[in-house]
Amino acid sequence: MSTLTVTAKGQVTLRRELLDHLGVRPGDRIDVDKLPDGQITVRAAARSGRLADLAGCLRREGQPQLSIEEINAVIARGWAGQR
Repeated sequence: MSTLTVTAKGQVTLRRELLDHLGVRPGDRIDVDKLPDGQITVRAAARSGRLADLAGCLRREGQPQLSIEEINAVIARGWAGQR
């Protein structure tokens, strides 16, 4: 359990470990629902499903970027059952 501090402006900052647990990044949205007895639930909001949201999702640190031709070759090998 984490304890957070409310600022004078009434704001709360979620710690990195909580954001990582939710799987959210800067710019993402979070849904908060009010429950009885003064409780809330916090969860990552559903992503918009825009094509632009996919940009960079497969990027891996330290790995070279693939050209379109290399990507197409990998796809063709996958469809052919090769690795």
